[in-house]
Amino acid sequence: MEPATLQIHPLTDSPTAAWREISKTQKIIKINVKIPQKPVDEKKLRFVCMSDTHSLVRNIMFDIPDGDVFIHAGDFTKCGQKEEVISFNKWMGTLPHKHKIVIAGNHELSFDEKFMHVFKKKVANQRKDIEDEVPHYGKTRDNINEAVNTDNIRQYLTNCIYLEDSGVEICGIKIYGTPWQPEFGNWAFNLPRGRDCLSKWNLIPEDTDILVTHTPPLGHGDLVCSGVRAGCVELLTTVQTRVKPKYHIFGHIHEGYGVTSDGKIIFINASTCDINYIPNNLPVVFDICIKSGHK
Repeated sequence: MEPATLQIHPLTDSPTAAWREISKTQKIIKINVKIPQKPVDEKKLRFVCMSDTHSLVRNIMFDIPDGDVFIHAGDFTKCGQKEEVISFNKWMGTLPHKHKIVIAGNHELSFDEKFMHVFKKKVANQRKDIEDEVPHYGKTRDNINEAVNTDNIRQYLTNCIYLEDSGVEICGIKIYGTPWQPEFGNWAFNLPRGRDCLSKWNLIPEDTDILVTHTPPLGHGDLVCSGVRAGCVELLTTVQTRVKPKYHIFGHIHEGYGVTSDGKIIFINASTCDINYIPNNLPVVFDICIKSGHK
């Protein structure tokens, strides 16, 4: 069944202006981040959410809370190098959670086949602007070349379930993951705002209970330090009017860390690293009832 056609917002390319208009009819409830002190009820599943660890898990000073399902909403590396992915996978293997779910983010350059193809082409053509792009990615040119020349990078994620425009069901709870985000400095999984982004959001099933994206929707955890909004207008519309998940988990905007609600959906920016790339932000934990007929 095709999803209902959503209209592209006329201010989709100007999210700050779009939010100024949309927010007039939106409810925003801020929720404090607290780690539960009591064990999870036997009729519920405990979810532990993190994002944007950027190969800095060795610097984490807090304990990762126990739970049934661990979710990482992308940017687990700095540029998607093979060694970074292997190291992350090894760390994932140390976590006690029975189920571990991961999506990629814009820093996982090697996971985006289109990005790799374009980058290789630039290198082959000896494009001068490639030198300007490399510092932006925070690694040397050789590091980037290694990242984009690693075939089948997903094979190194053996200690988790990797989702990319796909879903998984755990105890009847349907979880869907997608890495795309509006264009953001020529990184991986970038798409023009509006129709191209919406084409990816249209793939999200309507019966999704927990949605995991890398980008925030407009208005929730998307305010950057300069005072502008970075979230996606069409993602917000999709989530609120069509999919209506119980929880929407994301990262990407480090300074947007925290939990909000519109009164119906819980929005979680689970960015672990703060704006200075220090992994100071605690995981976000929530419990959800196991569906009838499942254990």
